[in-house]
Amino acid sequence: MGDRAKPEPSQEPTVAAGPAEQPEIELTPTADDPQDDSQGNEVEEGLEETGRQNEVVLPPVPTPAASTVSELLALGRPLVIGHAGGDRSWPHSTMYAFSQAAYAGVDVLEMDLQMTADRVLVVHHDDTVDRTTEGTGRVRDMTYEEIQALDNGYWWSEEWPSHDFAPEAYPYRGIRTGDVAPPDGYSPDDFRIETFRAVAEAFPEHVLDVEIKTPAGDDGEDDIDFILEMAAVLAADIEELGRTDSVVVVSFRDEALVGFRELAPEVVTSPGQDALPAWAFASVPLHPNDLILQVPPTFSGLDVLTPDLLGKAADEGLAVWVWPNEDYQEHPDYYAELIDLPVDGVIAGRPAEAVERFRADGDIP
Repeated sequence: MGDRAKPEPSQEPTVAAGPAEQPEIELTPTADDPQDDSQGNEVEEGLEETGRQNEVVLPPVPTPAASTVSELLALGRPLVIGHAGGDRSWPHSTMYAFSQAAYAGVDVLEMDLQMTADRVLVVHHDDTVDRTTEGTGRVRDMTYEEIQALDNGYWWSEEWPSHDFAPEAYPYRGIRTGDVAPPDGYSPDDFRIETFRAVAEAFPEHVLDVEIKTPAGDDGEDDIDFILEMAAVLAADIEELGRTDSVVVVSFRDEALVGFRELAPEVVTSPGQDALPAWAFASVPLHPNDLILQVPPTFSGLDVLTPDLLGKAADEGLAVWVWPNEDYQEHPDYYAELIDLPVDGVIAGRPAEAVERFRADGDIP
């Protein structure tokens, strides 16, 4: 298994909607912030209290076909899972991206978790803030107040994640700081690094696919104690939010999953980087909670999605969700090829294009 970060893309342009190309009516649902009780859950409250800079009132996010993991796995059709909300189409892991993915009709919202110095779980992939924001430094060294002030759309472009272009190539830069007007119905807050709790509360009907990241300590090695603390905070948040039946948890570190399962025995998980190959190559049984395999198409030059692996998963009733790990794979034609293998879900960086293609092919309603 490899890191679910996206590689440097090719310089061939891709199609992505900029701020002026959004649907006429959209809304990011608002949710309580762990350190700001001013944000309510009602639409009117949210529009007033989060300081939205326009008066567009947006409709509710479409209700997905399944709102629990068990319902999701029983659908019997391909699933579209929005990777970080859709990081090839919109700024990575922003509330704006998750909203756009939900409006597009995704089944699942995928996200990565890091933890701040004041022990707030935030939706962010990297150990540092350098790749997506104008800031620099480790997430674990910053408070949530410091983190949420950053512009999480600063480096997004159609050639994401390149930092090599002229400023005009970054269409969302400055929305967070108020220097650029947000798309209709959105606010600067929709382009910050968001908390897990806020996203979970904003999309109560969507299944969430949550990865516990593995931040390094000062020695450069994975900090297992810190990772286990993250797992404990996540377990408590899921329980408090009433999301035990609508979250899937995964981590590359098996230790994180062991610790998490002890605290949240009802939550569905995916196997880690040790358990998965042990199951695939030595038939070591997976944990009973491991109902979904999350894998890339290739790893270290080897094909992962072999007939043997897919057949073994099908025989044992395990779902297979695939996360593309090469630039050329983030294309609706490739998504369709994956479904034809078949696999059960695609963790797509361009989820709107995946939904459109699968509908056109008759794979989803």
